[in-house]
Amino acid sequence: MKTLLLLLAATTQFISMAIAQAPKTISDKANQVKTANGLVEGTAEKSGIRSFKGIPFAAPPVGDLRWREPQPVKNWAGVLKTDKFGPRAMQRPIFGDMGFRSNGMSEDCLYLNVWTPAKSGNEKLPVLVYFYGGGFVAGDGSEARYDGESMAQKGIVALTVNYRLGVFGFMAHPELTKESPNKASGNYGLMDQTAALRWVQQNIAAFGGDPKRVTIAGESAGSFAVSAQMASPHSKNLIAGAIGESGSLLSLQPLMPLSQAEQTGVKFAADAGANSLAALRAIPAEQLLEATAKPGTPWFSAIVDGYFFPTSPADIFKAGQQAHVPLLGGWNSEEMNYRFIMGQESPTAENYTKAVQKLYGDKATEALKLYPASSENEVTQSATDLAGDRFIGYSTWKWLDVHNQTGGKPVYRYYYTRPRPQMKAAMGNAAPGLAGGVVKNTDANAIKMPPATGAVHSAEIEYAMGNLPHNQVYEWSADDYKVSETMQNYFANFIKTGNPNGKGLPEWPVMKNAKGDQVMYIDVTSGVQTDKNRARYLFLEQATTK
Repeated sequence: MKTLLLLLAATTQFISMAIAQAPKTISDKANQVKTANGLVEGTAEKSGIRSFKGIPFAAPPVGDLRWREPQPVKNWAGVLKTDKFGPRAMQRPIFGDMGFRSNGMSEDCLYLNVWTPAKSGNEKLPVLVYFYGGGFVAGDGSEARYDGESMAQKGIVALTVNYRLGVFGFMAHPELTKESPNKASGNYGLMDQTAALRWVQQNIAAFGGDPKRVTIAGESAGSFAVSAQMASPHSKNLIAGAIGESGSLLSLQPLMPLSQAEQTGVKFAADAGANSLAALRAIPAEQLLEATAKPGTPWFSAIVDGYFFPTSPADIFKAGQQAHVPLLGGWNSEEMNYRFIMGQESPTAENYTKAVQKLYGDKATEALKLYPASSENEVTQSATDLAGDRFIGYSTWKWLDVHNQTGGKPVYRYYYTRPRPQMKAAMGNAAPGLAGGVVKNTDANAIKMPPATGAVHSAEIEYAMGNLPHNQVYEWSADDYKVSETMQNYFANFIKTGNPNGKGLPEWPVMKNAKGDQVMYIDVTSGVQTDKNRARYLFLEQATTK
């Protein structure tokens, strides 16, 4: 992966420059809202939407607050100008498709952004809170593809939320556990999200939103976060609906327990030259971030800490202890490339069979029935399907399937198949990137990625959020705008009513109680199909369980 990592990192700045900035705004001195912590003043966009960027929702997690649960914001006097995005969380430039509009990078990153169509605080509009993707190591609420103005024009109060990432957001350590009033450590980034949801409950009415109609959404790591907030007893009562785009924490690999995560933290501290928590907190943020780039450094992520997650999210959903809210979710047709099964081997039936045998041993025969290989074209498709299912398809399916059985509320499943169009000629050979945590700091120089033919990981974001005009990388066509209108309207209807259906849209049925086999295929021509792949996910589950 090293070659791919370097290529994506090198193109970050190049592609970011091509992603359109937000439209110029019109100053409005009366554009003020009173929050629990003080007055904020935003701006009036040309569309008539009011935006408030960079509102602090928790105290800066710096100094002694590094690796602490998010703490309350201090009240401020006067009027706080909220006309620019706050700093993004500490992160390395790993993904090439992230276009930041943030005010730099800092540990002081706990800010959120609000776009509202409301003219007063009495309108009680539905609310969308969107969590960005990036593998829990990158991303920001300022990215134009998540911009909330388009959703606000649909009659929704839209928010994006920053949260701590990587070692700053997810490291556990015995000393951190000992000092915590909850006797737990790690999952700080998830707790940041919960703190933002509490802020919404306390303040969103002032922006014209209804705190009883809050839908959370996200893509990739953001979708993992949605499943996390549904599962945690600290947040499940703060939401009324959920949307997940590609991924959940109910994956083939169980989450690490606290005890194991603590030892990972101890090793990281030792490698960073810190023999105590005090020494760790004394390391400058930039130096600590650089330490995460060393070969062999762990990929810090969510864990079962005994506090935010009393037990694993999978067990919580299985027991029906998650938030009982409507859920809309799905994934894309090319979440992962076939090379992640085949490596550099040519896609012949023989090479593919060997690869599957290496993965599944005595279960390979069954795997080959579900992911067949009778021709080179079929090998390429089957390897693509297997790679995508292992990466993110299974976890999304499992989440929807279990919630359908234990959640007591409607579940709607989609499969997104629209490939991105060509990149503009001015982009040259720049790589589009993978915005959900695919690229890791590991070496796989031999893998050269062929062009995508399906809908790759993260491809649907601009479509779903109505933000194609913000992305100047691709040659969007009338068909792309048609797909975007369909998908955004489904999402907007769901946010408003808990049901994606509405005038002018193909009917989208709920998943059936037993098998959940009704799937909405989203493309230029969208429509429902019967799922024929349940056996694949059941096989992966059985083959992975030891």
